[in-house]
Amino acid sequence: MKQIIQDLKNGETQFIETPSPSLRKGQVLIKTQFSLVSSGTERMLLNFGKAGWIEKARLQPEKVKQVLSKIRTDGFFPALDAVNRKLDNPIPLGYCNAGEIVDVSDDITEFKVGDRVVSNGNHAELVCVDKNLVAKIPDDLSYEEAVFTIIGAISLQGVRLAAPSFGEVIVVQGLGLIGLIAIQILKSNGCRVIGIDRDLQRVKLAESFGVNAVLVSENESGLNEILEMTDQHGADAVLIAASSKSNELVSQAAKFCRKRGRIILIGVVGLELNRSDFYEKELSFQVSCSYGPGRYDEQYEHKGIDYPYAFVRWTVKRNFEAILDALTRKLIDVKSLISEIVEFEQYDKIYSKLTESSAIASLLKYSNEVQIHSKSLKLSNKKFSNNSSIIGIIGSGSFTSGTMLPLLFKLKAPIKSICSNNALSATQLAKKYSIPIVSSDFNELLTDSDTKALIITTRHNTHAELVCEGLKQDKHIFVEKPLCIRESELLEILKTLKNSSGSLMVGYNRRFSPAAELLKETLQSSKVPVQILISMNVGIVPQGHWIQDMEIGGGRILGEACHSIDLASFLAGSLAVEVSALSLGSEGINSDNVSILIKYQNGSTAVLHYHSHGNKNFPKERIEVHQNNLTAVIDNFKSLSFFGGSSRAWSGTQDKGHYLQYQHWLKFIESGGSVPIEIESILNTSRVSFAVLQALKENAVQKVIV
Repeated sequence: MKQIIQDLKNGETQFIETPSPSLRKGQVLIKTQFSLVSSGTERMLLNFGKAGWIEKARLQPEKVKQVLSKIRTDGFFPALDAVNRKLDNPIPLGYCNAGEIVDVSDDITEFKVGDRVVSNGNHAELVCVDKNLVAKIPDDLSYEEAVFTIIGAISLQGVRLAAPSFGEVIVVQGLGLIGLIAIQILKSNGCRVIGIDRDLQRVKLAESFGVNAVLVSENESGLNEILEMTDQHGADAVLIAASSKSNELVSQAAKFCRKRGRIILIGVVGLELNRSDFYEKELSFQVSCSYGPGRYDEQYEHKGIDYPYAFVRWTVKRNFEAILDALTRKLIDVKSLISEIVEFEQYDKIYSKLTESSAIASLLKYSNEVQIHSKSLKLSNKKFSNNSSIIGIIGSGSFTSGTMLPLLFKLKAPIKSICSNNALSATQLAKKYSIPIVSSDFNELLTDSDTKALIITTRHNTHAELVCEGLKQDKHIFVEKPLCIRESELLEILKTLKNSSGSLMVGYNRRFSPAAELLKETLQSSKVPVQILISMNVGIVPQGHWIQDMEIGGGRILGEACHSIDLASFLAGSLAVEVSALSLGSEGINSDNVSILIKYQNGSTAVLHYHSHGNKNFPKERIEVHQNNLTAVIDNFKSLSFFGGSSRAWSGTQDKGHYLQYQHWLKFIESGGSVPIEIESILNTSRVSFAVLQALKENAVQKVIV
């Protein structure tokens, strides 16, 4: 299928082909009929992409601070790599989509094939969208009108936050698409509306909707006109629907307001506020978030959990439905806002002039012909010299793109295919790393007889199923940590492995780092048990992030602390037999701040401190090992120091062992021998991780089966 993307590095708009997306739970598949080009948002993205490095940094000062922090902790080159990875990810353009449902996931009952719907899908022939971001189009409403629903919901949410009363005077700054819809919503609420813009065409269009509109110049704000229209009192509220780098628009909005007026920001403007503007009038200021309550909430968007109607009357979806109803009842006129309708394939007629265009709303019209869209796309006829080790990759997230694939490419790994629900990211990676086949259906990789090995880097809750399915096909499996997030899954994996001629490897890379390997070599010279202290200063991850969801990510102990658990076992040279754990305060099993004590068969012990409340400028990982009058310290995998004994120190660029890990595994699948990590150790790490959660739950020491 075809879709439109933007290259963040140079701002170039591209028309590319990708596999059709695969449905996930809670989603519908929509064949697009029309999509709307949001000139304000998309122009901003294009300008950012075309900006140079210095200008990009100036536009995102918070990102610059994050980069500087990463340089301090990890070094210059890892920070530079992180920036380049971010800019390498293309952006799918568009978020106003109208079309027909052609497939629904099994768990959905409110939609069916053939329904006409709107969604926040991209500019693409087919889009997969979560059900709470989809709404049905009334029978007597055209696609051309319905496609304005999403942008209309943005306007509506800003109006809701302003809480206008009948007869109030509301000023709308900026008469672009959002502003022109907002003035119509306000007028239908019985408000006196004043629109302000520098464009004569837009001012006249606003006046055609029966509102007052003021044409201003660069040196005029319209304050005198507003005061005159309000008997010198000022407006009850101001909606800022403009886009500007300047702080002046907020200052002007404050001057427009009466005492105790309200200012709602819908657009994007400078936010260095002048205290006196707000202090003297006791003004309130609020930023509107997209389409309404539920936006960016993992539970609402991706799990389909709705907010109770009685307590949250207007959610994202209900705002969509309200706009659709208003369009049907002709309370909002969008036909007069359409500047042009262009065939999808002729998209460049819009984007080539977007930065200077005066168009208000440009629509893309898609072919209505029935087309068969494949879930796989062949990019080349690349051949492999050694067919015994051909690899398929499932997952195309940031770790795959930023860490794994660059190293596998360097190692000349024979990768035949890459698969992801996000067909766009998989396609871009396939092109970049000369992978001949890209797919959105993992079953194609599982059943491909040429593919002998699978690398799995998907979300944690999918690991167990994919591992088992791969093992059933007798493939060599490399799964990124964790192996699974439930003990029942671990039992199923073990059962499947016993009946498979395939193999299992988990991405516990720390043990392959130069510092860890050198330290292990030193420790092996003595049979004396060791004491290990590992600190992971991991930083805060918001509770809404998927890894914090126990059903999806399994929490940070299962999902991240398992790295330290495996490393401790490696350094101890033994399997764990006993675990106890304490969380900070009353945080419980989903805590980011946990102290873990592990005892091993050979008498060694390890204390692991996993914490998110440390200072981000302190190294992320620090390992201390004490044995027989010898102390060793690994500092963030950039150096290894010894105190006592005659062991040699090591220092260099940060190396967490990924390269050697992949090198060893590639050698194994090509030539045979032993899996780089013994299965007993892999299983022990999972069992210890589960025991930590149980220890937190029961506040009791847990025995670990060996």
